[in-house]
Amino acid sequence: MSPSHIKVKRAYDPSSESDGERLLVDRYWPRGMTRERLEIARWAREVAPSRSLCEWFGHDPARWEQFKERYFDELDHKAEAWRPLLDDASNGRVTLVFGAKDVNHNQAVALKEYLDSKASSRR
Repeated sequence: MSPSHIKVKRAYDPSSESDGERLLVDRYWPRGMTRERLEIARWAREVAPSRSLCEWFGHDPARWEQFKERYFDELDHKAEAWRPLLDDASNGRVTLVFGAKDVNHNQAVALKEYLDSKASSRR
C-alpha cells in the first residue's frame, strides 16, 4: 500500500470520485452537515483524539507538535481503532474527512501522518 492512498479533506468541501472511501474521523459531527452531504462510508469516531486532548489543543498551531506526540501516544494504545483504516487504504483510496477550519493543524492531518508511518513499517 502506498501512503498516497490516504488523503484528507474538509467536510465542507465537495466530495469527488477520487476520494474513494470517505471516513469521518472527528469526535464531533461537523456543524450543519448531514450524512447525505458528507457522503461518508462511516464515522470512525473511535480513532479521534480524546476529549481532553482536543480541549487542551484547541486548534492552537503553537501546540501542534506536542498535540501530535500526545495523539500518537493515544493511537499507539488503540490499534483496533486505526488498523481497519490501514486495511481499507490497502484496498483503495481512503479520504479522512474532518470539520476543522484549519486545514494544516487538525486530527485528520495528524492521523494521516500516523497511518503513513504505520503503512511504511508494514512493507
